[in-house]
Amino acid sequence: MQRSAMRELAFQLIYGIEIQKEPSEEVLILFFENNNVFEKEVREYLTKIKDGLEEHKVEIDELISHNLKENWSLNRISKINISLIKVAIFEMLYLDLPYKIAINEVVELAKKYADDQAPIFINGILASVVKEKNLDGDINEN
Repeated sequence: MQRSAMRELAFQLIYGIEIQKEPSEEVLILFFENNNVFEKEVREYLTKIKDGLEEHKVEIDELISHNLKENWSLNRISKINISLIKVAIFEMLYLDLPYKIAINEVVELAKKYADDQAPIFINGILASVVKEKNLDGDINEN
């Protein structure tokens, strides 16, 4: 399975968790079954995303909040957008995915799943995160 298809599954998983507010192993197993995810590599990647977002929840939420415009809060962001943003941030910070790839991929997913303003909004948040975390020097392309 291509990495972008895996990333789309990761977004769908995180979106489901955002809706259900239940990042349990049962949710992950049901997700695997409902989406016919049998490949070991894909299961490991999705598990890493889920577990990593749980482990780094506070830091990632604070990072997003800090980069929102004034008068905005996490609760105001749609579940689709927040899921996309979290996946990109986790990949950039903890999986060392080059920021250009992470941002481009989630912006494309936003075009597919979110409203017309989402790609601009998501790109803006992630660009601010890149600057704050000084990821600009990341020139590796995968």
